[in-house]
Amino acid sequence: MPEGDTVWLTAKRLHEALAGRVLTRSDLRVPRFATSDLTGRGVLEVVPRGKHLMTRLEGGLTLHSHLRMDGAWKILPGGGPGVRLPGPQHQIRAVLGTAENTAIGYRLPVLELMRTAEEDRAVGHLGPDLLGPDWDPERALARLARGPERPLGEALLDQRNLAGIGNVYKCELCFLLGVTPWLPFGLLPADRAAALPETARRLLVANRERSQRRTTGPAVPPGRPPGQNLYVYGRASRPCLRCGTPVRVADQDDRPTYWCPACQAGPTA
Repeated sequence: MPEGDTVWLTAKRLHEALAGRVLTRSDLRVPRFATSDLTGRGVLEVVPRGKHLMTRLEGGLTLHSHLRMDGAWKILPGGGPGVRLPGPQHQIRAVLGTAENTAIGYRLPVLELMRTAEEDRAVGHLGPDLLGPDWDPERALARLARGPERPLGEALLDQRNLAGIGNVYKCELCFLLGVTPWLPFGLLPADRAAALPETARRLLVANRERSQRRTTGPAVPPGRPPGQNLYVYGRASRPCLRCGTPVRVADQDDRPTYWCPACQAGPTA
């Protein structure tokens, strides 16, 4: 599931494949930009902003994409029109090719071309980016505190508070804080509230270059059962890794939300 760490790694790989090179192939398969031709433009950089990807091009243009639930970018070695595009063709939304590499965007729910100077139109509403140069834990905490009555899980998913957290990290953070996702933010003990922003950042930083997320510390030693990289997410009815109580699941804002009823205090669904 693409969250801030996944987007950061995707941006890193796209930047390594495209930046400093000239586009020799361009195909945007969305109606609004289907006739746009980016060939001949150099790629300046690819940067993440929360869960958004900004591919900046010469001439003051930015290709903005968002992965949401199941979007993905795939990079192939080799460029030019002869490079075969794998996967279901109807799922391809973007093709950016240089002489060296070809990047293919699949199932991108957001794909738009804009002036670089107008990027704030797409991402200006976001809070401090957990993996970005604008990270500011005090500002993130202040934004969270503006809604003391709001359930913590909902506040964490609101990208206007802090950018980069998705449903997996929401559940894992609430477990690490020892409270349920339904606890109003204003009832979170002050010491835990103060620790929240940097705890979230620590998790994303630790996982941003991993192919598989891990919030439970060091890798599971050989011989131990699989599926122990996360404390609660995806572990419904399985024993809590800390206390052995069966993990529960319920919807919060239409998203499956996992918690341990023994380790986490507060209201539940």
